[in-house]
Amino acid sequence: MIGDLTSAPQPVYIELFNPNEDLLKTWAFKVADAIGNIQVDGRHPVVDIDNGIDSTTSGPAIVYQVNAAKAAHAGFTPQDVATEAGAMLDGVTAAQPVVVNDRPYDLRIRFPQSYRSSLSSMNSALLISPTGQLATLGTLASMTKLPGQIEILQDHQLRYVAVTARLEGLDLGHGIAAVKQALANIHLPSSIRVEYGGLYQTQQRSFRDLMMVLFLAVIFVFLVLLFEFKSFSAPIAILASAGLSTAGVLLALFITGTTFNLSSFMGLIMVIGIVAKNGILILDADGKFRAAGFSPREAIVQAGRRRLRPIVMTALAAALGFLPLALAIGAGSQMLQPLAIGVIGGILIAIVLSLLVTPVLYYYLSRNTA
Repeated sequence: MIGDLTSAPQPVYIELFNPNEDLLKTWAFKVADAIGNIQVDGRHPVVDIDNGIDSTTSGPAIVYQVNAAKAAHAGFTPQDVATEAGAMLDGVTAAQPVVVNDRPYDLRIRFPQSYRSSLSSMNSALLISPTGQLATLGTLASMTKLPGQIEILQDHQLRYVAVTARLEGLDLGHGIAAVKQALANIHLPSSIRVEYGGLYQTQQRSFRDLMMVLFLAVIFVFLVLLFEFKSFSAPIAILASAGLSTAGVLLALFITGTTFNLSSFMGLIMVIGIVAKNGILILDADGKFRAAGFSPREAIVQAGRRRLRPIVMTALAAALGFLPLALAIGAGSQMLQPLAIGVIGGILIAIVLSLLVTPVLYYYLSRNTA
């Protein structure tokens, strides 16, 4: 959806690298046909296919080669003929601008439409030489037709052709997997190197960045908990529940048929912080009960009872706050819907984990040190 709004690269962006233009042209058409024939559940999800050749071809072109001998005999120089031909097609700028209301405007002068409507009209156009002689363009120059030229695309000075397409009714992960399988079936030559760019490349880079964010979040939460409780038991118990809470995120996405994407990944990271907060509430109360003289078992049970209401209330409040986004209510909410669904699933399962897994695990880890 963001790609549609910002003109981002296509979801399917296949780069074929090879210095041979003819080889790239041949296999670009074959790759486009191969991905166009992909079928999933009886339909073709790969649409708006661009083979990278038709959209980057300019032309055809026509080249006039001036015959210097004939031009000189008629009183023209090659430059005179080129100037006349340029004036016929594109026009020439007048030597003096036109002044209107004290403002100068450049004036472009060119031949009438009848002289440039067709090649025969151009070849038959009479030209007057500086000496006053008459000649036609066709008698002064030979014409050569050139086929359309493909735009040269390079990456790190390596020539490539980009075959692009969009996906309809299929997520990016399964779509790229199907595209890779289609390319494997046509057996591309080993001399052609294939790379996948576009939104898929952006997604993979973003996933790697978010994995680093998740790793750093866990490390920093662990350090904060370690300084707070001054033991390894509390961070391990809390982070174990946080790790298990990701199952709630994935389960909610599975039930609702939502893909795991960048938005839902951010929701998963948010759940880690929410579960850590619940664990801190439980273990902080446990520490107070132990300081009051309760045994480790009694302290953890009383802590669960004391913190049950605030944990449930804050979790339900957060889940209800995300509910409008999860239901895609409001303009633009579809982009954050996976995040909301993931957070709600993680929060709901975190209630159970915070009240059962965290206390039990902390009790068994810390009872010998109490």
